[in-house]
Amino acid sequence: MAASHEAWLLENGNIKVLSKEMRYASAGRTAHNMSSSSLRKKSDRSLVSKVRVGFLRAFLGNLQEVLLGTKLSLLFLAIPMAIVAKYRNYASAWVFALSLLGLTPLAERVSFLTEQIAFYTGPTVGGLLNATCGNATELIISILALVQHKVDVVKYSLLGSILSNLLLVLGTSLFCGGIANISKEQNFDRFAGKSPELTAVGTLQLSRASCIVMLIAYIAYLVFQLWTHRQFFEADEGDDDDDVASDDESPVIGFWSGFIWLVLMTGVVALLSEYVVATIEAASDSWGLSVSFISVILLPIVGNAAEHAGAIIFAFKNKLDISLGVALGSATQIALFVVPLSVIVAWIMGINMDLDLNLLETSALALSILVTAFTLQDGTSHYIKGLVLLLCYVIIGACFFVFRAPLNSNDLGLKSSPGQGIMRV
Repeated sequence: MAASHEAWLLENGNIKVLSKEMRYASAGRTAHNMSSSSLRKKSDRSLVSKVRVGFLRAFLGNLQEVLLGTKLSLLFLAIPMAIVAKYRNYASAWVFALSLLGLTPLAERVSFLTEQIAFYTGPTVGGLLNATCGNATELIISILALVQHKVDVVKYSLLGSILSNLLLVLGTSLFCGGIANISKEQNFDRFAGKSPELTAVGTLQLSRASCIVMLIAYIAYLVFQLWTHRQFFEADEGDDDDDVASDDESPVIGFWSGFIWLVLMTGVVALLSEYVVATIEAASDSWGLSVSFISVILLPIVGNAAEHAGAIIFAFKNKLDISLGVALGSATQIALFVVPLSVIVAWIMGINMDLDLNLLETSALALSILVTAFTLQDGTSHYIKGLVLLLCYVIIGACFFVFRAPLNSNDLGLKSSPGQGIMRV
């Protein structure tokens, strides 16, 4: 109660905090939010409370909660370093690496801010906000890559996000959870010819039509999750659960502070994402890694490291339902929202982006879905299941490391010319 009162004093606005029954945390706290909360730490406001100027005390309090209220706060140093490296014309590989590191705490902070805002808006609006911002990093990177006509980078990064959630995050969670609880079996809730030119046109049209249907399905899924059957998606929180701090039951910053910080954080995410997209080829040449490998493996691992770490922490604590909710929920959101939205945005921009994947990409996606489905079908888990998922991810990563697929001739604005081959990724 004291934390809630402190939050009201910091903002001193006209927006009233909703009752506990209407709060997002208690009315339907999602696995994604609980996973992110595992990386947060309680801020000590004893020093800030001694500041006598009200406005300055409020500003410093919000600054402390947003920047120091996470265990990843040290990674914020990578943000100014990336900006300095960019404008001091350092090697592009350094700009790329520092930008990726800077995106890691930003993704977790965006989740924190959406949850803070949800305390004031209620579970429905909060759920919609979380659904929109949950994969903000992937969406922003995709849009910026489309602006630079890097269609293959978009495809690879979104495919990599799905693969990392299904195999890496879920596999690591099951493996670590199994090792930590090796003496018992873990359980969770169980949760499905024409000419080349004409073929290309037909594929593009089919992709766009399919994406419209997928977006409709995603909207229906949100209605099902947030309105009609919300109880199915509520995370299991026991009365004696010490893993979720009591401070999570009340906001620590005000509505307008959270909104302003969310806008600022999103802007920084966009800036670093632009650096990542602009320097990915240079990093590929410098490190000797293909663009496909960087997009499919490195981008999803580093960009979603905070969310992934939270899922693994809960698996250690024998809370697999939360870990599964993070991995499967994020993969679903990428497949049903970010991918079709990227195709529609490309359509609006006049860029021909379709869902036509090559043999390796299709095989990797199909394998990951089948292995995940067979792993989760009986509702039980042990470390060997997680190990199988991890080994599948290693094999897929090795395939993308070895195989270098050629970019489309219009990708990156490159065209083949006599005596000069198409760039390969």
